Amino acid sequence: MNLLEKVRVFFKLVKFPHTVFALPFALTSAVVAADGVPPLGTLTWILLAMVSARTAAMAFNRLVDADIDARNPRTADRALPRGLVRRRDVGALTIGAAAIFVLAASRLNALCFALSPAALLAILGYSYVKRFTHWTHAVLGAALAIAPLGAWIAVRGHLGAFPVVLGLAVVLWVAGFDIIYACQDVEFDAKHGLLSFPQKYGVAKALKISAMFHVGAAIALVSLVSFPLLGPVYLVGVVIASALLLYEHTLVKPQDLSKANSAFFTVNGVISIVLMCFAVADVLLSPK
Repeated sequence: MNLLEKVRVFFKLVKFPHTVFALPFALTSAVVAADGVPPLGTLTWILLAMVSARTAAMAFNRLVDADIDARNPRTADRALPRGLVRRRDVGALTIGAAAIFVLAASRLNALCFALSPAALLAILGYSYVKRFTHWTHAVLGAALAIAPLGAWIAVRGHLGAFPVVLGLAVVLWVAGFDIIYACQDVEFDAKHGLLSFPQKYGVAKALKISAMFHVGAAIALVSLVSFPLLGPVYLVGVVIASALLLYEHTLVKPQDLSKANSAFFTVNGVISIVLMCFAVADVLLSPK
């Protein structure tokens, strides 16, 4: 395998396109915190912190779940089960990405640096959660919610109420779509002692819970206009995102999960980008 092929394998291993789930919320938070485009240096370190943290988290997840992935027909073709990469190389990627994250945090401000070990513990620890609790979906959401919280701190040097509410919206949104994704493995999870809402409640009830999470996410997103930071342009984005969430739930049925991947990745990727674009436009177009 040549260098280009190795890069391609690692790129696929960490599912780099899935960065679209958290990165837009980090950028949204940064722009709102700065009341405009943050300084280029700050923005660059935020981007580097985001990408490196997510790379570390996904690489670590692939290491922790390698044996499970090998037994699951849906995931058996991943790089580690197939032997396309070595465990030690994935471990080195995890350590390297984590080190870059800490470096980026240190270049932002003292609070970001001080909180970076806790952030790493949260995003890496998620990989073990499904062995202990059915609330794994909410834990994943909390891990991704670190993005808007961290971006706000990176710009302002302290936390605020706005990123906390935005983070809550991310928790509810991610938990909702992760439940849909987990429905694909309900039988495998039950057989191997892995915990999830679909495994505990069944697919039909889990999909209803997913919808409830998404209703909560929409409410949290709307409530952000109670802060004097976003206005009507942003609300248009929330309406579009809410319509997309509704559409997402028409794609999956208890008896038909064939479109679960489309609901999981495509629709939610569009939602995060739409929200970011309208929020950023609202900030940039509002009179100063």
